[in-house]
Amino acid sequence: MKSYRQWNTRCALPGILKTSGWIAAVISLMFVVPAKAEAASVSLQSDTIFRMGQSTSDKRNLYPAYEYLRLSVPEIDKDGTISFYFGGWGRYDLADKTTDRYTNGDLQYGYLSYRSKKNNLQINLGRQFVSEGVAAERFDGAYLRCDLAAGFGAALFGGATVATDPNFQGGDVVYGGRISHTMPKYYSIGISALKTDDDQSRFREEEGIDIWLHPFKQVEAVGRSSYNSITSGWMEHAYTISYIPLDNLRINFDLSQVNYRDYFFHMTTSALSVVPGGVLDPNEEVLTLGGSIAYTPIKNLTIVADYKNFDYHVAGNAHKYGGKATFSLPASFAAGIALHRMDGQVDRLRYYEYRAFASKKIAKLDLTADFFGVNYDSNINGLKNAFTVAGAASYEITERLKVAGDINYSRTPDFDNQLTGLVKITYAFDTARSAEGRAKGEKY
Repeated sequence: MKSYRQWNTRCALPGILKTSGWIAAVISLMFVVPAKAEAASVSLQSDTIFRMGQSTSDKRNLYPAYEYLRLSVPEIDKDGTISFYFGGWGRYDLADKTTDRYTNGDLQYGYLSYRSKKNNLQINLGRQFVSEGVAAERFDGAYLRCDLAAGFGAALFGGATVATDPNFQGGDVVYGGRISHTMPKYYSIGISALKTDDDQSRFREEEGIDIWLHPFKQVEAVGRSSYNSITSGWMEHAYTISYIPLDNLRINFDLSQVNYRDYFFHMTTSALSVVPGGVLDPNEEVLTLGGSIAYTPIKNLTIVADYKNFDYHVAGNAHKYGGKATFSLPASFAAGIALHRMDGQVDRLRYYEYRAFASKKIAKLDLTADFFGVNYDSNINGLKNAFTVAGAASYEITERLKVAGDINYSRTPDFDNQLTGLVKITYAFDTARSAEGRAKGEKY
């Protein structure tokens, strides 16, 4: 399941502008004060995005304009690296309101980071995203990671939570960590935990184990299991084994199990809340078993056959099988086709799925076309054939300036005749400075 979540905090657009001001002051100070570091640089990327579409419920005209800014300022010396990272966005609606107001904004991340050349030591302070075992969280606080003796390693983090939806509380404080042991050529195993508290109740308590195994040259296994201490149930098991008997042949085996009541417990976005009668049934469990075979008979051509069995506790069983073929010339051309059959016990899980795509690079121009279709065995909301057609193009005006656009038309059981478009302008600024303060490789 793929989730598109908008990070919403109490920081609106004025807060973003104020933050940008002190960031500019920090950068200026770094260039004015004599540096002891061997080298420093500033990288700034601006993405200006104009979206065009219409709401499916009340036919409102939606033309939001977004501005995304990403900044990194590393200072490198003989002992390690001290860096500053920032990312934020703002939105202004040019027509009808996208949400309950015309403007919005968010500080996605903004933190100082220190990386030592010894023991893989890293310390982060500020708003950041951490991924350590069961923890995949964005928070305001501190993160520490370090390699210990005899192959052991440890990571700790803690701070204030950042809610993903203004209507859902995410707890007040989040903290946790991970302990691991690694033999680089053969295995890595980690044990992790996360806890989120608020003033009134236990909000989240999760533990997990993650593994990577490489017992032989041709075999690799990776996976994780996570447990919910509040509901006393396993949230998820997900494991993959890869076997490469030949350079042009790869075989994968996959196993996963998800318990909705435990996995989606106390989600902080309404789309993933598990309540009786909601989109996600709290009584649902799904066990998935499958695998794939990828074969490259000639250079640049790959053929894949795959199969998955879905064992739903509520929706029943379903089988998905099929294959795809892709042909690619690096940095020049790519094309592919795919055909799959989903054979389930309910109408929504009985269909044929097909896709065709192609991309071509012509000098500084990149072109892409994509078609995705679904043919249901029975009508779903009065529709038997659903499809999406997409086209995209991008042009590199200069080394630092790129313009891109795409248009999508879709007809599905949930969104009838939906047309959307996007225009994106990307500008990248980079400059390097020596320890004496002289500019090196400046780009303006």
